[in-house]
Amino acid sequence: MDKKLIKNATIINENDIFIGDILIDGNFIVEVCKGSIESKQDWEVFDATGLHCIPGLIDDQVHFREPGLTHKADILSESKAALAGGITSFMEMPNTVPNTLTQELLEDKYKIAETNSYVNYSFFMGASNDNLDEVLKTDPKNVCGVKVFMGSSTGNMLVDNTTVLEKLFSECKMLIATHCEDEETIQANLSAYRDKYGEDVPISCHPEIRSAEACFKSSSMAVELAKKHNTRLHVLHISSQRELELFEQGPVGNKKITSEACVHHLWFTDADYAEKGTAIKWNPAVKKKSDRDAIIEAVKRDVIDVIATDHAPHTKEEKANTYFNAPSGGPLVQHALVAMLEHYHNGKMPLEKIVEKMCHAVADCFQIEQRGYIRKGYYADLVLVDLNASWQVNTDNILYKCGWSPFHEYSFRSQVKQVFVNGHQAFSNGQFLKTSAGQRLTFDR
Repeated sequence: MDKKLIKNATIINENDIFIGDILIDGNFIVEVCKGSIESKQDWEVFDATGLHCIPGLIDDQVHFREPGLTHKADILSESKAALAGGITSFMEMPNTVPNTLTQELLEDKYKIAETNSYVNYSFFMGASNDNLDEVLKTDPKNVCGVKVFMGSSTGNMLVDNTTVLEKLFSECKMLIATHCEDEETIQANLSAYRDKYGEDVPISCHPEIRSAEACFKSSSMAVELAKKHNTRLHVLHISSQRELELFEQGPVGNKKITSEACVHHLWFTDADYAEKGTAIKWNPAVKKKSDRDAIIEAVKRDVIDVIATDHAPHTKEEKANTYFNAPSGGPLVQHALVAMLEHYHNGKMPLEKIVEKMCHAVADCFQIEQRGYIRKGYYADLVLVDLNASWQVNTDNILYKCGWSPFHEYSFRSQVKQVFVNGHQAFSNGQFLKTSAGQRLTFDR
């Protein structure tokens, strides 16, 4: 059936909450009604009584590890986990193997996703110290942005040449997303802590090594370059309170310089290293409670514009190493929405703000065409959530290829029940109904 009717849902959309119906025809929403739409005999009807309906989440920062690192994850496995978590679109980073530094390698990733992705997709073009010509060939209509690592990275992706950065920020006409940590500061800290502890540096020292100072120094440089050249800049994974002074309050659509908060920086603090160890080793590091709380407030006040995951899985064996040998990153896409809904249950963030920062604002930030909202004429990317269906994360229900989660044994109070991708019912009560429902994202630029 091409026509589907979602009835009696509690719809959260555009800073409003109301009970209503949504009519889908093919890939698109054709009617949103504050009230009831009379169903026809040949329509498929979904009774959403007691469920909340939100737009499909858009995650602007994931690492799905394909090609080259598929022992950790791949587009098939991680897009499936994303779907179960209510994420219907993702933007994936270029530090795969080989690094995505040419247009040919970029298109190779799109070909993999076209066959294997459960959800909608886009891929960042990577920048290095020596591929500016390739970067400038990127089509802003069908590529989400250019990623610049202004701090340590995999392979040949640390851009630390100031001449190259000046050219990139002055000549690139599309969104530049930056990982901001100052490498010189980090290396000096590493040397000092190695002198103190040898090879047995405690994981609790991670936020002192990859310090707030390193983040601020790099973020402020990126913002300064963007202001100088009028660049469209998006600073990823803000992790420290001090960085917040670099960003302005207001609607994302009015800004040339935007920023992102990640779920782990909105959840964990340095007090959690004692229990979680290297499982919560991320770059940038999880820092103090005061940093976390300031980031939460910055999201609520529209200083920070979007919420993402920085989903970056590694195997259990890799993460079980000592400080210097355990890689940074962890899996999050399956649990991002329910984790943020815990902030709602705990009175830390309204439902409308969660939807704004994980759906609407991401679409606005990247100028994504016809997604991120429940609107007539938009793609029917929709999530039905039960806010009162508790469940516990355990090995049996973790969908990441790496098989673990930093939320292991945590009991969430909300559960994703149904997910529609481009009008297709792709996930229902734990079952996957459609494998390749995803489409390539396009951008209104």
